Amino acid sequence: MTVAVRSQNADTLQRAAVKGRSLWDDSRRRLLSNKAAMTGFIVLGLMIVIALAGPWVWPHKFATQYRDVLQHPPTLEGMHWFGTDIYGRDLVARVMAGLGVSLAVGLIATTVSLVIGVAWGAIAGFAGGMVDQVMMRIVDIMYAMPFIFIVILVTMVFGSHIFLIFIAIGAVEWMTMARIVRGQTLALKQKEFVEAARCIGATNGRLMTVHILPNTLSAVIVAATVGVGQAIITESALSFLGLGFPPDVPTWGRMLYDAQNFLDLGPHWAIFPGLLIFLTVLSINYIGDGMRDALDPRKTH
Repeated sequence: MTVAVRSQNADTLQRAAVKGRSLWDDSRRRLLSNKAAMTGFIVLGLMIVIALAGPWVWPHKFATQYRDVLQHPPTLEGMHWFGTDIYGRDLVARVMAGLGVSLAVGLIATTVSLVIGVAWGAIAGFAGGMVDQVMMRIVDIMYAMPFIFIVILVTMVFGSHIFLIFIAIGAVEWMTMARIVRGQTLALKQKEFVEAARCIGATNGRLMTVHILPNTLSAVIVAATVGVGQAIITESALSFLGLGFPPDVPTWGRMLYDAQNFLDLGPHWAIFPGLLIFLTVLSINYIGDGMRDALDPRKTH
């Protein structure tokens, strides 16, 4: 019996050794063992569920005004857990609506920055020479301008339409992504496997799409994760300055803007949206840090 068990264990170990473990398996294992990153995933997941299901479940709508409970403090009575604002609107409903807007801003703006930044950085790094110099000097010129000034300028020229805000924020954040991808491309195009592919007749397009861009994925994922948090902060800052979404669109920045003159009457108007901005961005940053460590091949634990 003992001999059979030992033989079975030996066979199991041998199959595991033959199968091996890929870099993605190691990355997943390191990510799952990162408590801060997993906490960030849990918090962010709960926020996504609340943003999607909350407005359908919660009895109050974000635009409904309750004249009998103006400026009401947080209470369980009437399901006004976060209280109401000066117009009698339920703050829980408005916070949940603002959560959906903030997450949409982060995802859409980051997607825009990914499309522009990855394409720009990959072309500049792969082409090299004068093309690289010209393209990166354009990035340097845009970097010299204040980040918030560019977004404000775009919103003032094209208006405060909700989709234009998404595009405006993403169109500014692409510069960091372009620099990251360009640096990765410059390093990868000198590698032996790229030279080998070129020697057997691979076209520039195939070299870029098959051999170079997939190997920049880890850096792009980490940068994109951080970009989501930055986009949320940018939107909140714009709305707080009165330059973000139209007043009828509930956002956390707009809630802070509306509450700034009434902090003595209702500090909870600013506390709840401000706390949620902090928790959301902190969770995303923890996820970004965890993914950076997990995707680093030099990490062994």
